[in-house]
Amino acid sequence: MHRRKFLKNTAAFATLLSTPFSYSHGLFVGNLPSDITSLSASDLSVAIREKQISCLEVMQAYLKRIDLYNPMYNAIVSRVNEDKLLKQAKLADQALAINEYWGWMHGMPHAIKDLAPVKGLPFTSGSPMFRNRIAEEDGFLVTKIRNQGAIFIGKTNTPEFGLGSQCYNPVFGATGSAYNPKLTSGGSSGGAACGLGTHMLPAADGGDMMGSLRNPGAFNNVIGFRPSTTVVMEDGDAEDRLLWTSGPMGRDTRDTIRLLQTMAINPVFGDLNPLNLKDIKLGWMGNLDNYLAMESGILELCESSLNKVSDAGAKVEPVKPDFSLSDLWQSWTTLRHSGRTNMMEYYEDPVNRKLLKPELIWEIEQSLILSEEDISNAKRIRRDWNATIDRLFETYDFLVLPTAQVFPFSKETHWPQEIDGRTMDTYHRWMEVVILGSLGGIPVVNIPVGFDAKERPMGMQIMGKFGDDKRVLEFALAYEQITTHLSKRPKLITSAE
Repeated sequence: MHRRKFLKNTAAFATLLSTPFSYSHGLFVGNLPSDITSLSASDLSVAIREKQISCLEVMQAYLKRIDLYNPMYNAIVSRVNEDKLLKQAKLADQALAINEYWGWMHGMPHAIKDLAPVKGLPFTSGSPMFRNRIAEEDGFLVTKIRNQGAIFIGKTNTPEFGLGSQCYNPVFGATGSAYNPKLTSGGSSGGAACGLGTHMLPAADGGDMMGSLRNPGAFNNVIGFRPSTTVVMEDGDAEDRLLWTSGPMGRDTRDTIRLLQTMAINPVFGDLNPLNLKDIKLGWMGNLDNYLAMESGILELCESSLNKVSDAGAKVEPVKPDFSLSDLWQSWTTLRHSGRTNMMEYYEDPVNRKLLKPELIWEIEQSLILSEEDISNAKRIRRDWNATIDRLFETYDFLVLPTAQVFPFSKETHWPQEIDGRTMDTYHRWMEVVILGSLGGIPVVNIPVGFDAKERPMGMQIMGKFGDDKRVLEFALAYEQITTHLSKRPKLITSAE
């Protein structure tokens, strides 16, 4: 395809893009870059719509990159046959030729997390019980993404049933971090985050109960956004908030917002601009006054980035919630375990039970010893916690925590047994830092804070009041203007190296 000059100025770009907010960055002017996969999802969308590049070229570029790097990183699984994908890409080009435009993801390759069904594709949930299961229908999020013109090229890897923040399963193996494939990508949206970090995917979806969008975002130096639980999910409300939600990930905040618009029940994110940081007040929770075990170097990276926020005019001050954090953990584990009763049929079948990961068996068995009083008490603690953070948001615009308590660790290790000399008493205690936002059902975005001396990435959580998703994302837009962490690309390696 002939590649003429794409755009003459930024104003023209903004008009063509029809972005949900006026701010845009990373614009390409003049000729398109030689590597199509280096374009952000938003920029790629415009290039396709304006016929500066064909959907066939896009598909070929991404498949070539996946062939080169996925054997080492293992982000994308259950890949669709290449000939079928190229045929779909040609059909997308033919539609554009007659001015039939499907949506902002027209002809763009997409891989959905392997906890959601895509009609005709394997749907394993990372479990050997479902190794050969083929989805008969699209899930509700898949339908929304397909309706925006995306072409599904496969699935993204996830731990078994999405349990755990380390992305491994007996069906496909482990997924490595984009910055070091020997280390974990985090989880449970580990394949999605790695696919973004390695530029094998332009955008990615995921879900978050216990940091599953945030932790992989930090471990792959990308954006992961857990929205308020009523933004994407149809169940629950402001009073009875779900413990988990689906959400978007992106190479930057702009791309994350674009996908959120697609996923949201009522897209109300149409006018987002970088927040004016002057007089914004942030409460820095750190390690909660040493309550949380934290690997050395994490707090320092977060505080260094917060200094940049402070230099931009915001006020940052330490804060510790007036709440029993051990009670919070009790509430969390009780409510989490109580939700495992829906997996009892697998546990009660002796053949299937042998196929379950030990951590899942433990959670199911924990659910069996819970009383109605235990669950009622856990819900009461949660209501008290929500009231506590609501009061904190009367003083602070945002509350801030590290995204994880450890840097990316070996993908051969299922979970950290200890942190800084302190033993982890459960398989998920090492991610306790994320439950403050999860129990609150509030919007939380992972933003990058840089790398340690071993070049391991880390992030921090920016938490906003329930329903204040727009403002949280506008903070992330502003943060990108004053930091350069996202511009640091990984040095990718192939399986031949």
